[in-house]
Amino acid sequence: MFDKILIANRGEIACRVMETAQSMGVACVAVYSDADAAAKHVKMADEAVHIGGAAPADSYLKGDVIIQAALETGAQAIHPGYGFLSENPDFVEAVEAAGLVFIGPSADAIRKMGLKDAAKALMEKAGVPVVPGYHGDNQDPEHLSGAADAIGYPVLIKAVAGGGGKGMRLVEKPADFAAALDSARGEARTAFGNDAVLVEKFVAKPRHIEVQIFGDGTHAVHLFERDCSLQRRHQKVIEEAPAPGMTPEMREAMGQAGVRAAEAIGYKGAGTVEFIVDASEGLRPDRFWFMEMNTRLQVEHPVTEAITGVDLVEWQLRVAAGESLPKRQDELAINGHAFEARLYAEDVPKGFLPATGTLTHLQFPAICRADSGVRAGDTISPWYDPMIAKVIVHGPTREVALATMNRALNETQVGGTVTNLAFLGALTRHKGFAAGDVDTGLIGRDLDALVQAPIAEPRHVVAAAMTALGLTEPSDDTGFTLWVPLHRAVHVEWQDEAVDLDVQVEGPDRQLWQVGEAQVVAERRDGRWMVGGRPMPDVAVSGSTVTVFDAYGLAFEVVDPLDRDIGAAGDTNVIEAPMPGLVKAVFAEAGQAVKEGDRLATLEAMKMEHSLLAARDGVVAEVLAAAGSQVEAGAALVRLEEE
Repeated sequence: MFDKILIANRGEIACRVMETAQSMGVACVAVYSDADAAAKHVKMADEAVHIGGAAPADSYLKGDVIIQAALETGAQAIHPGYGFLSENPDFVEAVEAAGLVFIGPSADAIRKMGLKDAAKALMEKAGVPVVPGYHGDNQDPEHLSGAADAIGYPVLIKAVAGGGGKGMRLVEKPADFAAALDSARGEARTAFGNDAVLVEKFVAKPRHIEVQIFGDGTHAVHLFERDCSLQRRHQKVIEEAPAPGMTPEMREAMGQAGVRAAEAIGYKGAGTVEFIVDASEGLRPDRFWFMEMNTRLQVEHPVTEAITGVDLVEWQLRVAAGESLPKRQDELAINGHAFEARLYAEDVPKGFLPATGTLTHLQFPAICRADSGVRAGDTISPWYDPMIAKVIVHGPTREVALATMNRALNETQVGGTVTNLAFLGALTRHKGFAAGDVDTGLIGRDLDALVQAPIAEPRHVVAAAMTALGLTEPSDDTGFTLWVPLHRAVHVEWQDEAVDLDVQVEGPDRQLWQVGEAQVVAERRDGRWMVGGRPMPDVAVSGSTVTVFDAYGLAFEVVDPLDRDIGAAGDTNVIEAPMPGLVKAVFAEAGQAVKEGDRLATLEAMKMEHSLLAARDGVVAEVLAAAGSQVEAGAALVRLEEE
């Protein structure tokens, strides 16, 4: 076994590899860019090497710099993780030329699977079923159109060097073929520098089912299948293992097809053979076809680990170090069901726009495995994928596992950025998905129902306001002035709209809140606050932002009423006390000329001092309060002359 390896990746990928390697006694070297100097994977590593600028092209894609870092730190092998250089055959050859071990397949195996058309021809020769289509060299538009006619519409045009849905077009009738071909080629040329395409039969009710394989260079085993059908724009969202509705006959056929694919190219290490499945008549052994092979560990590998009890990274290290396959095929079995959800920083209602921001709070429930490369306090960088974590659950049955995933997502707490948590939660409650009736078009068909704007209920607003006012842990005399219950006001913003609240603190364990027309009672029972008759959710505060962890996280901005634009009230002549307090100082005199923004008085309230500012230029007409006086909310303090 290796003494030390370098991990040529970042984020949750690098952290995941380190967890296993370090548990095996293998020291880990991290590499990092300017943007990742304080990243989690850097802190986890035994040592770390800076390799360049924030942009991947200036750091994580610089193979020569990474190899040099491995040599200088005494690493014996390089683990590529997934993404970046993991499927770059030139990098594999450079690693081996430097006398290091590449923890993954050979450069030859990667090349054989790198181009879809060549890979499909190779798979067909190996006896692996392939989708009916044209994968030839003739790229003449007329020839391709004729091939589409022969295959039968609808057809799919796909870039030969494609990935991530780029260079892919669905064509449903011959009249649309030419325009779709031009569009696909243009996109492929821009994305990959290669505009060659292939044409395939489009499967009407497609499911994306993949087989996890593992080889030692000669022999291979499969670790059963994963269903990755829940996709949006060809990007996986939730994966599961095993595939719902899978029959023993089809599992055997798919598993053996995956093994034949791996052994046909002398595959070494972890890989995934992806199949497209026609589920229009259920899962049948004659209705699956080879799509592509990913010559690396997959993002969704944890669901396979959950149902098999196998640590795939440990297997990678052992086989790369020269050991034989840890288990035979007959020693592998499925235990229960697992799901993985990809938690991203993205604004779902705004079209799944990637988001940035500093994570002010991050907490996962104990019922899940959370693979994450970030911690509270870390920044979601614009340079890299905005993944926050992979949330993985396991249960004895699919129904139990899905219910556990729903609960895990509900209890996951993220503050500081918008996320897709609510979207993921909606998917776990989708009736079709719950029934296992899933295909790659499910999200697209039901997108409107799955993407709902969050709703802040009065109890949520109260929870935020209670926290802002420091009323969640009141002392026995909190809220009382001369034995009279104290009224307080607080102002919060919810999605850029102001919400004004008023509270009457009736005692240490009871508060009466007014939120617009709604009245909400907060009572403390057995040491816990009940708000509106329900337990108060967890709350986190960062600066002026209060995040209430219910409905997948609701962020409120607390507005200091004394810093608000007083003109918003409509009367810019009178400066009022927006809440009860003590006038600490008055800086205005009758007849004094003032400018907008000048400080006219200071009020002490909520254990803080706040400045009252002039809303406009003008002349002070009269001063209505003196320093040392106690005033109520709405009391006029300074009046300006009429304009």
